[in-house]
Amino acid sequence: MTTGAGKRSLRILPSATTVLAICAGLSSVKFALDEKPWISLALIGAAAILDGIDGGIARALNAQSRMGAEIDSLADAVNFGVAPALVIYVTLLQHSQAGWIFVLLYAVCVVLRLARFNALLDDDTRPAYTREFFTGMPAPCGAVGSIGPLVAMMQFGQGWWTSSWFVCVWLAANAALLVSRVPTLALKAISVPPNAAPILLILVAAAAAGLLLFPYVLVLLIIAGYLVLMPFTIRSQRWVAARPEAWDAKPQQRRAVRRAARRAAPHRRSVARLGLRRPGPRR
Repeated sequence: MTTGAGKRSLRILPSATTVLAICAGLSSVKFALDEKPWISLALIGAAAILDGIDGGIARALNAQSRMGAEIDSLADAVNFGVAPALVIYVTLLQHSQAGWIFVLLYAVCVVLRLARFNALLDDDTRPAYTREFFTGMPAPCGAVGSIGPLVAMMQFGQGWWTSSWFVCVWLAANAALLVSRVPTLALKAISVPPNAAPILLILVAAAAAGLLLFPYVLVLLIIAGYLVLMPFTIRSQRWVAARPEAWDAKPQQRRAVRRAARRAAPHRRSVARLGLRRPGPRR
């Protein structure tokens, strides 16, 4: 009896984690108003981490529910739409007449992005490979990207990156990526080979050290890395979409096929330059 009661009490843990994320997101606005932007940035980061683990907790405890999914979606709208937008407005755009327009634009695009994501979850007609890619930039990535100018200010001080025109253009670019059709890689599609686990652990340790010693530089590197990765993700998605026979294959199997095709490409080009053709059956 006690064990059953304990399990029932643990089932609220995912929703409690989501509520904590909401509190962190809203508190980031409070500290921005108190002119403590470094705390605001830390709380937005904490909200992103809590958002990333609440789903895993729910699956581990078999505590997934419709109510939990709705709370999670509302939390994303607050933590990655409203909170970052208000923090940016209070710290960088408060004296800009046009700043509020771009803040509203970003927040609305986050809500639209989340609505589209929820609608696609119920679409069972999509090929299996589409679940390895997000349509548009995910809301947490949009939040990290939107605070880029504030992070740059905390690291380098005032500059062109804190000018109202640049911040407005930056917010508009993030808003456009959120509601775009640009494919972005889903973390669940990334598979790590067993022999690469030590390297991954070293990278995690290096990231943890960087977060403690150079947190703002690390965030800027994450933003830059994400932008650099996007063209490769677009190419990967287009490659799979053009090959229906690979739709149900696992990501590592498709990568093996692509590597084999790249290795064979120089040979095919050499044959074409020499005017030769592949040997075939004689007629």
